[in-house]
Amino acid sequence: MTVKLSDIEDAQTILQNIIIPTPTLADSKLARVIGTDSAYLKAECLQKGGSFKVRGAYNKISRLSDDEKRRGVVAASAGNHAQGVALAARLHDTKATIVLPEFAPLTKITATKNYGAEVVLHGATFDEALARSKELQEEHGYTYVHAFDDERVIAGQGTIGLEIARDVPQVTVIVVPIGGGGLISGVAIAAKSILPEVRIVGVQSEMVAPVKGSLAAGKPVAVEVGQTIADGIAVKHPGAITLPLIREFVDEVVEVSEEEIAQAIFFAVQNNRLVVEGAGAAGLAALLAGKVNLKKEDAVCAVLCGGNIDPNLLARVLEQVMVRRGRYIMLKLLVIDRPGTLARLLDHTAESGANVIEVFHRRAMWLAPLGRVGIEMLLEVRDEQHGREVLKHLRETGYHVEREGVGDWEE
Repeated sequence: MTVKLSDIEDAQTILQNIIIPTPTLADSKLARVIGTDSAYLKAECLQKGGSFKVRGAYNKISRLSDDEKRRGVVAASAGNHAQGVALAARLHDTKATIVLPEFAPLTKITATKNYGAEVVLHGATFDEALARSKELQEEHGYTYVHAFDDERVIAGQGTIGLEIARDVPQVTVIVVPIGGGGLISGVAIAAKSILPEVRIVGVQSEMVAPVKGSLAAGKPVAVEVGQTIADGIAVKHPGAITLPLIREFVDEVVEVSEEEIAQAIFFAVQNNRLVVEGAGAAGLAALLAGKVNLKKEDAVCAVLCGGNIDPNLLARVLEQVMVRRGRYIMLKLLVIDRPGTLARLLDHTAESGANVIEVFHRRAMWLAPLGRVGIEMLLEVRDEQHGREVLKHLRETGYHVEREGVGDWEE
């Protein structure tokens, strides 16, 4: 079976009243930033289960025989497919066993359990979890629901392409994250069947980017999995089914850095009020970083494919971007160790309009001279220019102030 438009249309019928037809949101600020007439975000982060995965999982499980459903299903996942399969299985009153990597985000583990699935933690990567899930399939006779390398799963994911073509018929470029390739394969087949001239651009994390090498080799080639906040697309190699589809239907594949992904998460939260995980933000990251060649007349749509980000990671990402954008600054001063000195410093800081987030006293650590105390202040400011004004004001008030740098860490 090769996936055709009719398969995707059949999946759309099956998914009717099951999934959320997620909105395709116009984003005028994004259009201005990237220099196009229009830009859109396909907010699949608002889907049931927090990502697109329920589309393919439900389309697959709904077509199983009664005997297969009784025996149950098994899957491996980096996190989102787990929730999609667990939800789809529960809707069909079918047992689901899901194998996730040991370091899968806690939010994804908890959500999968809450949908009623049995969760098995195994291995450090998706591929190690995949190997264990295959063993469980053999041991228990489960039906396997692959995360991406399955025609019915691909057809289910392709319903996103149908929705984009319906909602934004003028679209000229669709940007889609790539893990194993199921999402982009389905979206590309659907979109290009309806809009033959549309360009499909795939996006991978620089830390796990096997697609270009696999296309060059003519077969799936595995790469090492580096540490990435885009865990949902941290897959060692594309699928045997998806790679030929990527070759046929995808026009370009680009890669984004961790910093670019973080900036995209921040952009979605600040400008669109959307919580997007690292993998889900990869397409937006490629646009914001200028990785996709665009013309002014282009109508661009980025698929925000998931929103299952751990709250602690989200907080760290937002804080780091605030630092890099000059919204948070760290100042270092040496003052007389005398009652009232800190209060006066804080008063002078307030005069400049900065908000004090944290204050640290440093004595032994800095080897401050006797009678003096080192002070570090983390300040919230309006922007980089305001940060410079705060620094200037404190120096004019008589303090010797140094601004601590960003990104001096070594690995």
